[in-house]
Amino acid sequence: MTAPFSLLNDLYADEEMITLFSETSTIGGWLRTEAALARAQAVAGVISTEAADAIEIACDLDSIDTARLWDEARNVGYPILPLVRMVAATLPPVAGGKLHLGATTQDIMDTGLALQLTGAIARVENLVTEVGDLLAGWVDEHRNTLMAGRTHGQQAVPTTLGAKLAVYLAQFDRHRTRLEEIRPRVGVVSLHGAGGTSAAYGPTASQVRDRVAEYLDLETTAVPWHSARDGVAEFGFVCAAIAATCVRLAREVIDLARTEIGEIRESSEVHHGASSTMPQKANPIWSEAVVGFGATAATAVSALLRAMEAGHERAAGEWHIEWDSLPRVAVACASALRLTAKVLATMSVDQEAMVRNLDADGGLIMAEALMMRLAPALGREEAHDIVYEAARRLRDREEGVSTLAAEVKDLAPPDASDLIEETIPPGVYLGEVAAICTAANESWARNVHPPKLSGDGPR
Repeated sequence: MTAPFSLLNDLYADEEMITLFSETSTIGGWLRTEAALARAQAVAGVISTEAADAIEIACDLDSIDTARLWDEARNVGYPILPLVRMVAATLPPVAGGKLHLGATTQDIMDTGLALQLTGAIARVENLVTEVGDLLAGWVDEHRNTLMAGRTHGQQAVPTTLGAKLAVYLAQFDRHRTRLEEIRPRVGVVSLHGAGGTSAAYGPTASQVRDRVAEYLDLETTAVPWHSARDGVAEFGFVCAAIAATCVRLAREVIDLARTEIGEIRESSEVHHGASSTMPQKANPIWSEAVVGFGATAATAVSALLRAMEAGHERAAGEWHIEWDSLPRVAVACASALRLTAKVLATMSVDQEAMVRNLDADGGLIMAEALMMRLAPALGREEAHDIVYEAARRLRDREEGVSTLAAEVKDLAPPDASDLIEETIPPGVYLGEVAAICTAANESWARNVHPPKLSGDGPR
């Protein structure tokens, strides 16, 4: 049986993340856990070294009949019992009865899941780094590229493209930190037995658990997490948050690529975003797909919150939610990042359109600048009212030509009108945009690409 066809995934899914949550990877994680458990129990003296050797050899994908595994799992409800019996059937007498000793199904599945989650975190980290590096380049290149800042979809005050993108760079910088922080909380071994008491593992339980964690490069814990799914949900939240940031950037591209704005374009590759009927079209199709993946991640993570409701020492249905939602949120996140990187690597900027659009509202984008010129003499409120009225006059005038500065001078008291120049170029009202660009780039470089100490440096 296969999953329903997904056009979004088939077109744009991140293949590496798909592989991490594939059938082969999933079963492989369970087998690695069983082998590590046997090896750790041998070191602790629970089983013989010969038995552990045999179990390690037998825990091989080639010994698993997947069709039979899933057929039997449908009856049992979970796949570990048939998996263990398939492996056990290949063991020599020295290892008879020594496989899966003391373990419960969820011990094996959750430890295998922890392996997948640490791999997923590494993949997302690599993609976030790629996106951040591309953004850092854009921030540096366009720190002085003038454009209109927009609030509520309307022009607000002048800014630069570098300053706009610096905000995104800072977000991805924080996402990198979140990924680093969650790894020790989600990459955790789960070996506490049927009810979480480790009774079946015997007096060497903690020793075995610690050793398995060491073998699998996972964290260990003395407290069971069979029904405590906050770590899994946190992984989902971070993935969904990263995807949402990708969507925010994608929506910027979609908006700024509008015919009426025309400041940014996606790839200029032949037929990129082409229409089947309108020859002129170049739709921002990668950005549109990012929006789709972001929505997918958001809906999947909401399901993971429901999975957190599991009661007692083991879930009764809530665990099943993760089986579907967790791979979806991971794949959606990685895919959104991968497409965002493609957009940033190929997009083009029309600086002339950006300058032209600064005057799209008749110069009203400089209203705050004019208000702040008057404020020292009149106070902010009176200055605001004067400039507000001037902007209304300018928008309502049906004939005749004027400028915002001229209207303000006409309305301001004589002793304050001298503060208003005829024109205030947008480039003089940029505040701290240069510092914003520098701070974002320096933080990214410091956190993601710290300088390496030379061999002669301090130790």
